[in-house]
Amino acid sequence: MASERRGRGGRERFLAAAARLFATQGIGATGMEQVTEAAPVSQRTLYAHFRTKNDLVIAHLQDLVGSGATLEAVLTRADLAPPRERIRRLFGQRAPEATWVRGCPFIDATAEFPDPESAVHSYAKEQKSRMVRLTAAVVTELGCRDPLALAEQLATLADGAASRAMVLNETHYGRHARAAAESLLAEALPGGREQGCRDRRRRSAADPRDLRRPHCSSTTGSPPGRRVARRTESRTRRPRSRRAR
Repeated sequence: MASERRGRGGRERFLAAAARLFATQGIGATGMEQVTEAAPVSQRTLYAHFRTKNDLVIAHLQDLVGSGATLEAVLTRADLAPPRERIRRLFGQRAPEATWVRGCPFIDATAEFPDPESAVHSYAKEQKSRMVRLTAAVVTELGCRDPLALAEQLATLADGAASRAMVLNETHYGRHARAAAESLLAEALPGGREQGCRDRRRRSAADPRDLRRPHCSSTTGSPPGRRVARRTESRTRRPRSRRAR
């Protein structure tokens, strides 16, 4: 058993064990000894790979980025076309097979390492900045005239939805932020409102859990001009008074 613990693949087992423990009990509550027991690999081997817990946490976050398990990974997926679909996937459901809904690992890490100068906090900040840059590149493809501003708004929605989904433990909470994102895209992109209406009608028909209501006149049963005319007509009508005889 001792030779097995010090065998090849120790680093990967450490990272897998750390990922499980960080997700279930938090970074701060996880000690290095717990990681060695969960791996299982000797403590000596652990410190040969990671001199400090900070090093282990950064390696864990880097491993998440490399595996494509982070929120912004969808922004670089060339198989998702058109680019608008990559934006929508920022607000997709989170790991339905998991017992708990987890939030953004970078936000979790900065909460555990609040010092902005710490190595872990700095790395998390770098990844959040990268998410904005990737989002800006995608909305630029869509013709946005102010991509950085829109990217910051979309990133704020995505991070907020991930955090609230974790607090509420609701897998499909992202649909609320996705509805807000559609409104932002409709305002910021040329022809975005018409495209957004078509897409919302299609997805609302396909997914009964989608609570978004399309901002489209064609779904209300009468064109906007007729509705305005009816409202005006109803306002001008006055009830007939009955004269006493």
